[in-house]
Amino acid sequence: MSAGIVSWGVYLPYWRLERTAIGAAFGTATAKGTRAVASYDEDTTTLGAEAGRRALDVAGVPVPEDLFFSTPAPAYLDKTNATTIHAALGLPPGAGAYDLCGSVRSAWATMSLTALSGERRPSMAVISDLRTGLPGGAEESQGGDGAVAFVFAPEGGVAEVMGHASATDEFLERWRVPGETASRQWEDRFGEEVYVPAARAAFTDALQNAGLTIDDVDHLVVAGLHARAVGSLRRALGVPSDRVAPDYVARIGNLGAAQAGVGLADVLERGSPGQVVVVLELADGADAVVLRTTAALVAVQEERRKAGSIGVAALVDQGRADLPYAVFLTWRGHLRREPPRRPEPERPDAPAMRRNEGWKFGFSASRCVACGFVHLPPTRVCLSCRAVDRMEPLRLADVRGTVATYTVDRLAFSLSPPMVGAVIDFDGGGRYRGEMTDVDPEAVSIGTRVEMTFRRLYTAEGVHNYFWKARPLSDGAETGRGRRAS
Repeated sequence: MSAGIVSWGVYLPYWRLERTAIGAAFGTATAKGTRAVASYDEDTTTLGAEAGRRALDVAGVPVPEDLFFSTPAPAYLDKTNATTIHAALGLPPGAGAYDLCGSVRSAWATMSLTALSGERRPSMAVISDLRTGLPGGAEESQGGDGAVAFVFAPEGGVAEVMGHASATDEFLERWRVPGETASRQWEDRFGEEVYVPAARAAFTDALQNAGLTIDDVDHLVVAGLHARAVGSLRRALGVPSDRVAPDYVARIGNLGAAQAGVGLADVLERGSPGQVVVVLELADGADAVVLRTTAALVAVQEERRKAGSIGVAALVDQGRADLPYAVFLTWRGHLRREPPRRPEPERPDAPAMRRNEGWKFGFSASRCVACGFVHLPPTRVCLSCRAVDRMEPLRLADVRGTVATYTVDRLAFSLSPPMVGAVIDFDGGGRYRGEMTDVDPEAVSIGTRVEMTFRRLYTAEGVHNYFWKARPLSDGAETGRGRRAS
């Protein structure tokens, strides 16, 4: 069996912003469609954690022994963000976790490094991006937020690398200096003049290295933040249009660093064994890789169906598209609004977070081995039989539950009021009182089915407070789970 990708996962946020809402605010014409928007309690770390969970939520996927994370918009500088994803996924302490951040092209390096590591032991690549831009600008309307993750392993790969090539040139087309929140971009025609020849060269060389021709290509994925160059290449490389993978930019926006990976995941979900896939990414040059799908693809696709994995096309169709533009600006920090008249949260305490890592990041409860009672948060003394220190950890992050009761709090401190608090009864035991997210306060009810999602509760004095919230299950999502709950 060949080494390579053995599983993948894609995450797109719940919210969508209509581009016409941006135009209405500025009195200008804008393109139609929507963009995916990370909620106020999401950042690139939580997006990446959710994509990683989906990659592991399939039976038979090996536990990664290395995790590589890439994003141009890291939640922390001078701190490894991958360690937070590592903890949220419940990976063992012996598994490494590393950041490769800074630019879109770093995502390509992350995939290459993970593929190399995956030849020796199971490894995971997590790539996420959160595109903001200045209000009224093209990056704001055409960007999008999302994440993708791939697991590589020495055996069971669904695609093998046939050839690859790169074209590198030093030129100033897109940039952002430390301290700035939005990237700047040079004139479109200049970028196109540089990118198109570089991409053509990388594409041609990759096919030659693989011993193939354009006629052999079954799927072509072209990605990059320079929309004009990408559009030109999708038409001009000579690959028939029905073999060029959809990019969904009109529906969710350009996902930046995650765009190429999401395109590849979409092809793997729809593809067949023995097909040739070319991924071409434009970022400070161009990179191309030629893959051939293997016979293992069918079995992995079937396991994903059994696990209830939602495909990229279905994820694009989901989402709530009535997000007000003023709310979007508030979430992105461009609009400072009057907060609730309540004290702002205090900074989380580092030693306390370290002591409670299993609960805080992994959402692991404790189960009494004497009577089976489940405690959230974990405790040493059983509330049922009073046994002391007879507990075992039980990960409930991947277990679904039901709303037992709830309240809508319009006074609590929140960037997206009102806050919905709920008491959740988990399948198999355990009750927890916590916050809900991605929820319509008018639609929630007793009996609503929910799943847990990793979020950022708030940030205080430069410290992000990560924890878990409950969100309603989407229609048709009530299926079996691939991962073990403990």
